[in-house]
Amino acid sequence: MWQNFIDAVTKVNGVLNGIVWGWPVIILILGTGLLLTIRTKFLQFTHFGESMNTTIIPAVKSLGKKKNADTKVNSISQFEAFSTAISGTVGTGNIVGVTAAILTGGPGAVLWMWISALFGMVTNYSENVLGLYYRKKDKNGDLSGGAFYYIDNGLKKWGVLSKILAYMAAIVCLFAAVGMSGVQTNKISGTIAGALGSAFDVTKGSSAETLVKLLIGVIVALITAVIIIGGIKRIGKVASKLIPFMSLLFMILALIVIFKNIVAVPTAIALIFKNAFTAQAAAGGVLGFAFAETIKKGMARGVFSNEAGLGSSVIAHSASETREPVKQGLWGVFEVFFDTFVICTLTALMFLTTFAEQISANADMKSAMDDTDWAMSMFSTNFGTFGIVCFVIILPLFAFTTIMAWSYYGEKACEFCFRWVKTEKSKKIAVLVFKVLYVIFIVAAAVISSTLVWDIDDTFNGLMSIPNLIALIAMSGTVAKITKNYFDRKRGKTVEPMLSAYPELNEEFKADILSQNEEMV
Repeated sequence: MWQNFIDAVTKVNGVLNGIVWGWPVIILILGTGLLLTIRTKFLQFTHFGESMNTTIIPAVKSLGKKKNADTKVNSISQFEAFSTAISGTVGTGNIVGVTAAILTGGPGAVLWMWISALFGMVTNYSENVLGLYYRKKDKNGDLSGGAFYYIDNGLKKWGVLSKILAYMAAIVCLFAAVGMSGVQTNKISGTIAGALGSAFDVTKGSSAETLVKLLIGVIVALITAVIIIGGIKRIGKVASKLIPFMSLLFMILALIVIFKNIVAVPTAIALIFKNAFTAQAAAGGVLGFAFAETIKKGMARGVFSNEAGLGSSVIAHSASETREPVKQGLWGVFEVFFDTFVICTLTALMFLTTFAEQISANADMKSAMDDTDWAMSMFSTNFGTFGIVCFVIILPLFAFTTIMAWSYYGEKACEFCFRWVKTEKSKKIAVLVFKVLYVIFIVAAAVISSTLVWDIDDTFNGLMSIPNLIALIAMSGTVAKITKNYFDRKRGKTVEPMLSAYPELNEEFKADILSQNEEMV
């Protein structure tokens, strides 16, 4: 009975995934990025240096310093907002996801990850700008924003259609949050169980392995519950501590592997470009099935990893203490750059240089082991037992921070869906129910088939992107105006700051900037 249900879900999701990640959505993702690139005058290139200078560089310099006493109690710092957002993007997709994309779509999928990220930098920037511009403040002083807020409030002239798109974005975000936590938990349990299985000779697929996975799921669920009860401030604090550590550890290990296999780097890079546009790929039609699959896997994994176009990470950015939408938007540029061009690229080169011979020989690697096993083998091949230990530390940390971030995204989506409820108590109950279900699914996902969980969340990610991308296209002019307003002020022009879409909040934020001596650009 259970297996029949799983088979049915797999079949339905396969059909839906093929539609969601078909050419229309892929063209929509690239087209939106191209439009925003043009309307912001190629901001990801012309202001990339400024993105670095106003985001990560001052954040690194401020590490260890005491937080400003003027920081708003109901908000989090720019770095904590960034850490929460990047914790949602830097997850198993950066290691196992990249490995899966190469195994399924070939090395050429990496190029399409880069292309999606190139446009994704300005897409993420635009999401953050609109998120902060249209965010709302509740009676407790908490700031809430996200795609569903700027769709609802920025497209009011569309009438009921704006409501439909906004609720679609929020509802799909709820399912995507649960699905994302499932993917991450599944990889945590699979990784640790696999390592323990090798050490203690536990048969794969046995009841003993299932019990170990279940126990791991319970532990992850309990830790998650403790953290998410504290809300965005606790999530931001935990993320800001874990993200630098786990990213630095992974980067060091990846660079060691790449330099160790330095002679294979030219071959790896050649494989990426050669397999992205092959004659074999084009032989099956206009573009060919293989070529289409390469683009699909590259785009899907790229969006899965950096989330540009989903309208998810903007939820965390909207809780930032900064009053300038463009300042937080520039964090989005760096976020996608770091996620894809740094972490994902290091993973790809690490994998391709380690297994260069098998890949060059067109060996059937996918049938030999699954994506998680290949990812672990990438570490063990280069570092032996030490590599396995590092993998068992890094992957769960990457996964766990993503689970934390998406719990907050789901919480905010839930609040939006139930905003029509009159009493605060009822709203809190709805959010509590979501959190309970979120934690319960963490336990269940620990023992579900890895491929199914991943494919289902791929589908929800695709569905989540549709209303958001439509809104970004419709409000691209607003993004351009806010961007121009910021840089005009920075050049010394006297113009009214565009800090919020709501006059009362705009005045409040202007006063905050002056009182805190924030740079009035």
